[in-house]
Amino acid sequence: MNPGIFREYDIRGIAGEDMTEQDVLLIGKGIATFLKQQGCSKLIVGRDCRSTSDLYAEKIIEGLMSAGCDVTEIGVCPTPVFYFAIRHLKKDGGVMVTASHNPKEYNGFKICSGSDSVHGKDLQKILGIIQAKAFVQGSGAIRSSHDIGPAYREFMEKNIHIPRPLRVGVDAGNGTAGPVAVPILKALGCEVHDIFCDMDGTFPNHEADPTVLKNMQSLIAMVREKKLDLGIGYDGDGDRIGVADEKGNIVFGDKLIIIFAREILSRKPGATFISEVKCSKTMYDDIEKHGGRAVMWRTGHSLIKHKMKIEKAELAGEMSGHIFFADRYFGYDDAIYASCRLLEILSVTGKTLSELLADVPQTYSTPEIRVECPDEKKFAVVEKVTEYFRKHYNIIDIDGVRVLFDDGWGLVRASNTQPVLVLRFEAMSEQRLSEIRNLVESVLGDIEKQVPVKR
Repeated sequence: MNPGIFREYDIRGIAGEDMTEQDVLLIGKGIATFLKQQGCSKLIVGRDCRSTSDLYAEKIIEGLMSAGCDVTEIGVCPTPVFYFAIRHLKKDGGVMVTASHNPKEYNGFKICSGSDSVHGKDLQKILGIIQAKAFVQGSGAIRSSHDIGPAYREFMEKNIHIPRPLRVGVDAGNGTAGPVAVPILKALGCEVHDIFCDMDGTFPNHEADPTVLKNMQSLIAMVREKKLDLGIGYDGDGDRIGVADEKGNIVFGDKLIIIFAREILSRKPGATFISEVKCSKTMYDDIEKHGGRAVMWRTGHSLIKHKMKIEKAELAGEMSGHIFFADRYFGYDDAIYASCRLLEILSVTGKTLSELLADVPQTYSTPEIRVECPDEKKFAVVEKVTEYFRKHYNIIDIDGVRVLFDDGWGLVRASNTQPVLVLRFEAMSEQRLSEIRNLVESVLGDIEKQVPVKR
């Protein structure tokens, strides 16, 4: 087993290479031992539609039961439905078998203790339990297999109101969100035009990550061709949303947060919002302008959820399309729920997406830029880049380094899910954007050559 699969906020690696079938059994035993130490023994297990997920779920369940945990299996479902099941069925936590937006060869595990995501040091504790083989022994059982879908759909239909029908394009990337989202949107009165909404864990049409522009091209083309009100993309396990407006232009996560935050602040003046280091300065400024409190934090669904609880935030969100509603919802990232809330705002206001954002100051920015960098050196590279810019510029270093200029900023951080560095840039003009990007990438390139790969 590659210990590197125990990342910051979940366990994730290449199936059959970073972890074997036997390794997954040990991971199940380790998770069970850790959760039982937390007083959690009645667990939910769900899985995505990847080719290895059935087998991996079986081995995880075997490991959980060997330590005395009772398991309710909910089958193939989006991760947000797994989170919903823990609450709805009043269980102690659980394991979701998924590699989220990663390519088809990956798989992994998202773990909940109660409703909280297990992350950081606690994942390292699970690794330590496995390495020491310090497993709890017991005799658990599969108590039931449960179809949570109807309860989830009922909640959405009762809590979302779309008075003006909308014409919506949906691309689920052949992940798990399609079979759940499409019926909900239709039940809410929308005219749905769907592509790639049948589940196929080989992701034959494009990778199931709507934050990558090339993965949204079919959806954008459909929105333009059929003159739809908007297009919605989902990632492989339904916790990331991608949006194209009525003109086919991508609306990134930080712009979605502006729309959601304005609506919430109209009802809850002074509310707190959490976002992360990749998001536009215009988003932070807009929240403050409308009387809200904006907090910048580290990227990662587990980290954001934890910070939301501490700050009692109504909403949080990331550039990557993870949107977390505590307002009227449960505080976890659910792209299906987020899409419903977006449609509700569009329907009630009678405005298009581009009209809702027309008064946001124009800046020039890049999408997320992913630069390949081995896991064994990416954090060291970011540390040295941070040291360099600290000497010469104002920076924010809560997650990588966000280098601040009077008319823009540049970001370098290490991904916690893939062997890449994540870059993003924003400025007040295209020329300045190019200058800031060239400066930061030049420094990064020089430093990357100097840092050896740790073996």
